[in-house]
Amino acid sequence: MGRGYPAILLLFISLLSPKLWAAKYHYSYIPRQAYVNEVFPITLLVTDIKDNQHIMLQFNPKSKIQPLFDRPLIQNNGKHSRFYTFYFKAGKEDFSIPHLYIDDGERRGVMRKIYMPVAHFDFSPEKKWCGVIASSFKIKNSQVSNYDEKNNLIYIVIEANEANLEDMNIPGIEEQGLEKLDRKLSKEIAEYYFVIPAKTTKVEFSYYDSIKEQLVPITINTSYIHKTTVAQEVDLNPVDSGFTKVKRYTVIGLVVFFFLVFLLKRDKFYLIALIVSIYALVKFYMPLDKVCVSEGSKLYILPIPSSTVSTILEKRKELPILNRYKDYYKIEYNPGLIGWIKESDVCKN
Repeated sequence: MGRGYPAILLLFISLLSPKLWAAKYHYSYIPRQAYVNEVFPITLLVTDIKDNQHIMLQFNPKSKIQPLFDRPLIQNNGKHSRFYTFYFKAGKEDFSIPHLYIDDGERRGVMRKIYMPVAHFDFSPEKKWCGVIASSFKIKNSQVSNYDEKNNLIYIVIEANEANLEDMNIPGIEEQGLEKLDRKLSKEIAEYYFVIPAKTTKVEFSYYDSIKEQLVPITINTSYIHKTTVAQEVDLNPVDSGFTKVKRYTVIGLVVFFFLVFLLKRDKFYLIALIVSIYALVKFYMPLDKVCVSEGSKLYILPIPSSTVSTILEKRKELPILNRYKDYYKIEYNPGLIGWIKESDVCKN
């Protein structure tokens, strides 16, 4: 009779062990479904964690479905409990979140794969959905500049969470694109550009809010845009803007003013002010430095490595330098065709 106790105890432990494992490790959040191209979280709750206990988590490496980041977002839930959140991106068809292998130093286990249905949106064209699904979406900064004689270039900085900004496409705009994208877990920052007719005063589109479960409209005022950040460190406007003209006329006015006052007062202060004003005016009208551009060089919209190429230069040409930024030169290749070339594209001889 006594010999049967160890066997019964082992049987009891073997039956209880999966329940204890399930109590310690379980998914606290799994979406009912995902939408095409949606970025969504999967959260594992781990309880009864010992002090300084390290837990290894890895999804089946043989699966084609993998989280966007190997390391999850870790959040403490009290003293002995933690949330581990992984982010996945849905495709166009139903799929399965792969097995999750767990090693906590004491034992190993597996969380079974999860079937994830994928739904499709069918919004009407008037909704102007840009293809983005996000839990939050905000235009942080924006800027407008002359693209050519008929169009303006709009440059925006977007901050979003759990978003697929890489799939963004504003309806009704032919030329647009993503310049830069930084994603860290749920947070995403993108630099986006689009070209619109100069007469357009605003651009409207919508994104799908995954928290509110509805489309949210976004309006960008393109008649007045603040100059801030990114390529905002440089003047994107390649032609003589109204503001530049105002400065030039102001300097001319100062020259006339200080000249007349000096004639009346014969004061050295006004003479010095007159000389400074004349120097500033001469600087305005001095010819620009020139650079020789090699045939086949790429003309970029913005002075950043990921910028879109607007055209390929057909022939070698010497052109005035409108501006400089790091290892880029701003040039006007043809009337109305303005952009940036790399310093490496300057003629060698």
